[in-house]
Amino acid sequence: MIDAWGAHRIFVSPVWMLVPLLFMLVGMPGSRSDAAEVPVSAPVVEAVRISGTINPAVAAFVTEQLDRVNREKPAAFLLELDTPGGLDLAMRQIVKAVLGSQVPVVVFVAPAGARAASAGALITLAADFAGMAPGTNIGAAHPVSIGGGRDNGDDVLMGKVVEDAAAYARSLAMRRGRNPVWAEKMVRDSVSIAAHEALQRQVVDLVAENRTELLRMLHGRTYRRGDEIRQLVCRDATVKFSGMDWRQKILNTISDPNVAYMLLLLGLLGIFFEISQPGVVLPGAVGAMALLLALFAFQTLPVNYVGMLLIVLALVLFVLEVKVTSFGMLTVGGLISMTFGSLMLFEHTEPFMRLSRAVIAGTAVVTAGFCLLVAWFVVRAQRRRVVSGQEGMAGLRGETLTEVYRDGQIFVRGEYWSAYADEPIPAGETVEVVRMAQGLRLEVRRPKPVHTVVNTHPMSGSDKENIP
Repeated sequence: MIDAWGAHRIFVSPVWMLVPLLFMLVGMPGSRSDAAEVPVSAPVVEAVRISGTINPAVAAFVTEQLDRVNREKPAAFLLELDTPGGLDLAMRQIVKAVLGSQVPVVVFVAPAGARAASAGALITLAADFAGMAPGTNIGAAHPVSIGGGRDNGDDVLMGKVVEDAAAYARSLAMRRGRNPVWAEKMVRDSVSIAAHEALQRQVVDLVAENRTELLRMLHGRTYRRGDEIRQLVCRDATVKFSGMDWRQKILNTISDPNVAYMLLLLGLLGIFFEISQPGVVLPGAVGAMALLLALFAFQTLPVNYVGMLLIVLALVLFVLEVKVTSFGMLTVGGLISMTFGSLMLFEHTEPFMRLSRAVIAGTAVVTAGFCLLVAWFVVRAQRRRVVSGQEGMAGLRGETLTEVYRDGQIFVRGEYWSAYADEPIPAGETVEVVRMAQGLRLEVRRPKPVHTVVNTHPMSGSDKENIP
């Protein structure tokens, strides 16, 4: 039989052994009492900034970032925009990526003084949330011909383009719950409105002073993905900006008309110099690379090929100036041809798609001056006395080792030569080489006497007296 003390020991000991285990369970991180005390991490907003024209390089960068963002699933994707417009195909590529994004896309036209014109206006309409900073504007989305032509009432093709763009803007506005009437006006009538007016007309959703205020005002707003209504959580979010890599920066830079123009000239000059002076290699290699980069840029620019041919003609005239004595007239013709070709190269109604007049003037003057400098060096080299080969032997002086007439031997420039002359010349006399005849025989003659100027002025009487 178990006594009372033994029973007490059997019952109480296991209970005391369970006490530390209970404390451990209460103190575990997964317990309900501590769950509310664990701080929640701030949401993350991925962002990119577009400041410039909308071209294929920019479109590829934005779509690449949207693909990455949809894999990482941040709270939102912010696109800060400041653009005068761009190409229709590049704009539609960005819009497709925005419409297909599962992560909410926010377009913010900022900073103050920025604009979302032309293609930028349609990208803003496509966003889930559209905001603008005070002092910004949006609109002027009327399509223009990439060849620089102007539409009119009889232009059926341009009319189709306008109708297509108007319908596209209207559909984007209706999809995002914005004002489709004003969206269509921006396309048909090139209407451009300021930030607060755009808010009143329901073209954008809000006006914010800065990025922090924008995210605070957007926090808690809802957006739709299919049949699901989601809520945006972005208060006190951490904004992470991503930039272009070196390859995208290069492609974006050369898409500028001024850069593409200079690449074209550099490429043509390099190839022409390689053709005129074969074997130098470096001008040809650099010219080929520059020309390929220029051709890449031209696929995104409104190129007038008559202007390009005029530039090619100008460079041909510059090269001919080296070969033909024209007293500078070929250079003048090349300068005129280059100036007109440059003015015609990019014809477009938008200033950002045209060449700068200062770049045209500077490039034409520098190119013409460089070609004139090269021509001067070539002419100076051609007029210089030949110092080698058969032509270099003429005019040299030597000494006869034997009598020279029908045959003989002379010593010229440290070498022994067979020689002949029109008259007998005894050994030991100085002779002058006339030319090198067949069989490496030198024709020689006696050196021409050097004429000295004799003073024939009569002396005066005082001069005569001074003579001892």
